[in-house]
Amino acid sequence: MRGKILIVDDDHDMCAMLSSTLGKAGFSVTTVPSADIALHELEKRDIDVLLADINMKGMDGLELCARVVSNRPDLPVIIITAFGSMETAIAAIRAGAYDFIPKPFDTSILSLMLDRAVKYRSLSDKIEKLNKLIDGGENPYGIVGKSPVMDTVYGLIRRTADTDSYVLITGESGTGKELVAKAIHGFGGRAEGPFVAVNCSAVPETLLESEFFGYRHGAFTDAKTDKKGLFLQADGGTLFLDEIGEIPVYLQAKLLRVLESRVVRPLGDEKEIPFDTRVISATNRDIEEAVRTGTVREDFYYRLNVIQIEVPPLRLRGNDILLIADYYLSYFSSRYNKKITGINKNAMEKLLSYDWPGNVRELKNGIERAVALTNHEQILVDDLPEKIRSRAVDDHSVFGGGREALISMDELEKRYIIFVLGKTNNNKSAAARILGFDRKTLYQKLKRHNIDPKV
Repeated sequence: MRGKILIVDDDHDMCAMLSSTLGKAGFSVTTVPSADIALHELEKRDIDVLLADINMKGMDGLELCARVVSNRPDLPVIIITAFGSMETAIAAIRAGAYDFIPKPFDTSILSLMLDRAVKYRSLSDKIEKLNKLIDGGENPYGIVGKSPVMDTVYGLIRRTADTDSYVLITGESGTGKELVAKAIHGFGGRAEGPFVAVNCSAVPETLLESEFFGYRHGAFTDAKTDKKGLFLQADGGTLFLDEIGEIPVYLQAKLLRVLESRVVRPLGDEKEIPFDTRVISATNRDIEEAVRTGTVREDFYYRLNVIQIEVPPLRLRGNDILLIADYYLSYFSSRYNKKITGINKNAMEKLLSYDWPGNVRELKNGIERAVALTNHEQILVDDLPEKIRSRAVDDHSVFGGGREALISMDELEKRYIIFVLGKTNNNKSAAARILGFDRKTLYQKLKRHNIDPKV
């Protein structure tokens, strides 16, 4: 279906002709004889484009256009005007019409105009969702946060969603890499297609090849039926490969060929089958280090890493910790049917001072535990897991405390580099990105400040 069109015209013959012609062209068409009925239809139907004649009894097309644009600025309106009437065409644009077409018109031109309007509506929807993602700090795919480091992630999601470029998502375990992949898929042009996710570390090595490529009946002893591989299961959509660093090197070479050729040969088949699948991959390893040590092929890495999105650890996201905690508090309060109004100030300070080695996954579990166990209207310090309760609230690891905090910029840089390396578990690639350096510059600064690279 090319789009849902609502036609408003009191000329029955015109409605019948347009309904038949546009229907055969692949549009879903609804016709109504007046503007009042059209407004009522818009309240109960999801429409992509409104096509209205300018001359109608009662409310005319221009007034209808102005009212629709005022209440539904996302809905494109195309006005059918009288032949050669420039004044009415200008009036239609001033009323907020997306476009106009004069009578008599070629229906093939109208079809192209409607196609553009449908795409405009689709783009408007995506922009609105992405704006909510950025401004509201939350999206339908479960990502919550407003911190500056997450703004970078949101911007990359927005810019990559409508491309088919390979994306590599990096970050520690529990940071939400799969949620980012789902957001890219959901906000992109493949949203109606399947999203197929596989954790490469969870599939036995002996089964990886048959999982990726599929097989034909009789290809091996246990092949009782044909099975589609992951690339074909995700055809028309997105294949998310989590923990790609765990794929054996021999299989990386075969996958690289499939990624380059965009065809796959199931085991036991003589034919290669083309596929149209976007591939997004993820890893919690220092992938550049894995390339240097030879556990990840360099050509495989560069094929998958056209666009890289680094998902920051929770400890670097500041007040996002409280936003996420509140999100899960609402969720689990509803799930356990408890009336919990919020988190106590002292408990908030404990949450903010904790390092969250398990990231968002650990915070989710901690809030679920607190909700399940509390007997109060607010989450208190005593409701939190012991390792969070025992964490000291103040941490002056960069500035120290009191007068001794007045240090030189050189010393401050050294302390901050050590601080970031600690927060990233000594992941040099992640630390360099946070500090705004490349790895070479980071190593130069480690040497200059006499910082042990293994710190």
